[in-house]
Order: sequence, then C-alpha cells, then structure tokens
Amino acid sequence: MKILLFGKNGQVGWELQRALAPLGELVALDRGGAGGLCGDLSDPRGLGATVRALRPDVIVNAAAYTAVDRAESEKSQAEAVNAVAPAVLAAEAAGQGAWMVHYSTDYVFDGGGRAPWREDDPAAPLNVYGETKWRGEEGIRAANPRHLILRTQWVYAERGRNFLANMLRLAAERERLQVVADQYGAPTAAELIADVTAHVIRAAVRRPELAGTYHLAARGETTWHGYARYAIGVARELGKPLRVSQEAIEAVDSSVFPTVAKRPRNSRLALEKIEQAFDLRMPDWRMGVERVVKEITGAASLS
Repeated sequence: MKILLFGKNGQVGWELQRALAPLGELVALDRGGAGGLCGDLSDPRGLGATVRALRPDVIVNAAAYTAVDRAESEKSQAEAVNAVAPAVLAAEAAGQGAWMVHYSTDYVFDGGGRAPWREDDPAAPLNVYGETKWRGEEGIRAANPRHLILRTQWVYAERGRNFLANMLRLAAERERLQVVADQYGAPTAAELIADVTAHVIRAAVRRPELAGTYHLAARGETTWHGYARYAIGVARELGKPLRVSQEAIEAVDSSVFPTVAKRPRNSRLALEKIEQAFDLRMPDWRMGVERVVKEITGAASLS
C-alpha cells in the first residue's frame, strides 16, 4: 500500500508519520513539498500533478487552515485550503480508485444544546473556519465514495502550539489564571488520532462499505477550565515548579475573552459509530492528557 500524507509537520501529521509507516510505503509532504512534489494546499494544480505522479492507494490530508479568528478576514485563503483542496485531492484519488482520508472538526455544528453531536446531525457552522471545513467535507463526499472523514476536536500534542502547552507555561509564570468554563468537549491527543487513523484505514481498505464520516475523539467531557486544572494538577504531582495554585485557577464565562470568531459551546461528539464500525473503545481524555504532560515535563523519560 502506498500512502501520500499532507501536513506532515503538524501535530497530527507528525504522529501520522509514525502510525502510518507500518502500513506500507509512506510519502509525507509539508507545505514546501520535496523532490518536485507539491504539498501546498493552496496550489490545486500542483496537488493534482503530485497525486498523478505518485499514484497512491490512500491520500491522508492532515493539513488545514486552522487560524479560526483570522479566517474571518481571510476567507479566500481558508476556503482554498479547507474546501477547494480537499475536493481536488478526493477527485484525483477517485480517478485512481484510491481512498481519501481527511480530518474535520466539531466546528461544523452550532454548539447548541447539551447532547453529543452525531455524524448525521445537520451542520450549522458559527464561523468561517467551520463553514470552510464543512464545504471541504461536502466536496469530498461528492467527489469520491471511498472516503473517511474523521471529525475531531481540542487537539493537543507534546510538540507544537496548543492549549495544553500554553496552560503549563502560564502556570509556571503566573499566580492566577482565568480559564473558560462554559464550553464543553474532550481534549484529544494527536497520537490517539494517528493510531485510530491507521486502524480505520487498514479496516476500510479491506471493507469498502466502511467508508463515511466518523467522529474521532477521546471519551468523556470537560470544559477548558476542567482541562487546565487537571493538566496543571498532573504537572504539579510530577514535580514541575508552578506558581499558580489549584485554587487560583478561576472559572470564567467565555465573554471574558471575546474573540473575532464565535465558538461553539457544546462540542461533545458521539463516538458510537466509529467504535461499533471498527471495534474500538476510545480512552478517557484524562489518559492522553496525563501522558502528554509527562512528555512535556520530561517525566516520561524518567519512568
């Protein structure tokens, strides 16, 4: 099996290089490309030429325009990367009988209510980022029946910029923190996303009827405040020097931190479909957070 991966240096893309390697030949590209191959999702002509040159069995797109607030004023750029490019890749894959694997987001929903969102719930994005990610999904579904669209959320990893790393840094610098407590979801580790991706690709290639859209996230739920308190608590137990106390991590409403783009308050994702289709049981979100906090603090190398 030949796999073509886009976005190799992102949080998920980095982990995918490890997780996908055992499946066969892996060609991994970042935006700069390599050897005359195009990895820039804003260049649809270059993407098409790259797919035709490599003739992969599976395309995995881990690249995206993820600057949620900036997308409100850079809609054309977000549209090119999140909507146009995935459809181009899916169509090129279809022309060769290849699979298209793509990551989407809880932001395709409006965040209303408290029930976990199911894959067939109607989309109603609140911002440009969510709108372009939804259009990317639709383009893939229209272009290639052999697709796996994996919606995920609150992604973090040991490397890269993310909420977890930011909270640990601030906890070491400040005596008080204010963290949003009215948005609900599940922190999901990039390594979990990568490992599950490898599993579902292996299964879907053998059973094409498994094609479709799935939610891929850790189990359970919390708020950004609960997430921060748990991560900082783990870091403290591991001996990381911190200035903030647990009591000084204040829960606040999202209105305290106004943003250009509106965020969904309910980002809970139902996991039954992916668990039943692929015989999986997603781990609780705390498991991944504890593991990555150990990696960030250096405790993992000592255990």
